[in-house]
Amino acid sequence: MIGCIVQARMNSTRLYGKVLKKIDKNPVLYYVLKQINESKLIKKVVVATSELEIDDAIEKYAKKMNVEVFRGSPTDVLDRHYQCAKKYSFDPIVRVTADNPLNDPQIIDKAIEKMKSGKFDCITTSLLQTFPKGIHVDVISMDILRKAWKNSSIPYEREYVTPYIFNNSKKFKIYNLVNPVNLSHINFTIDKNSDLKFVRNIALKIQKRPILLKDILKLIDKEPELLEINKNHSFKRSYLKIRK
Repeated sequence: MIGCIVQARMNSTRLYGKVLKKIDKNPVLYYVLKQINESKLIKKVVVATSELEIDDAIEKYAKKMNVEVFRGSPTDVLDRHYQCAKKYSFDPIVRVTADNPLNDPQIIDKAIEKMKSGKFDCITTSLLQTFPKGIHVDVISMDILRKAWKNSSIPYEREYVTPYIFNNSKKFKIYNLVNPVNLSHINFTIDKNSDLKFVRNIALKIQKRPILLKDILKLIDKEPELLEINKNHSFKRSYLKIRK
């Protein structure tokens, strides 16, 4: 079953409790889940949070939205993903994070369609980032998630889930989904209050739901000053070899 795991936590070092901060009357997590639910290919969505008491609020809100919750290690996030995928028999696994409220369901479905070709172990937007930060998806086969879970030994790999896969890209068939135009200077990820302000403006000015990247770009073309709101976000680019 094609299943989506939404990685969520309250204890963000840069912006505490960001997943439950309000965009309008609804919090970031509401938008994350609503956007994902517009996917035509995802069969089930589960929020994966930690066993820490601080994350009880995430479980409570997700259940309010009738979304199931899996709870696991706060530090070994790779194990959390693996155990969640195993419990729900997800294969492939669509991995997203709960600080990206504007993830485009059409782009997510494009990644899933590529995975369904059977030619790849993983589809990602991460190796060479050309989409805006916050338009992010990994589609991972259960087989390589299991291999990563079994073989990852570095704490960094356990915490961030995919580094083992990407750092061993010669062992796996990885396809990087590339946007025709490099939009990596735009940021939709909620890391700071300025990011929250930026997304609030977008959600207010675009009434159509789901909020699609093409509609955001039309808005920015009309109101380029919006990009000034959070233009100083940090961004890391990866230049690992991409399998064509």
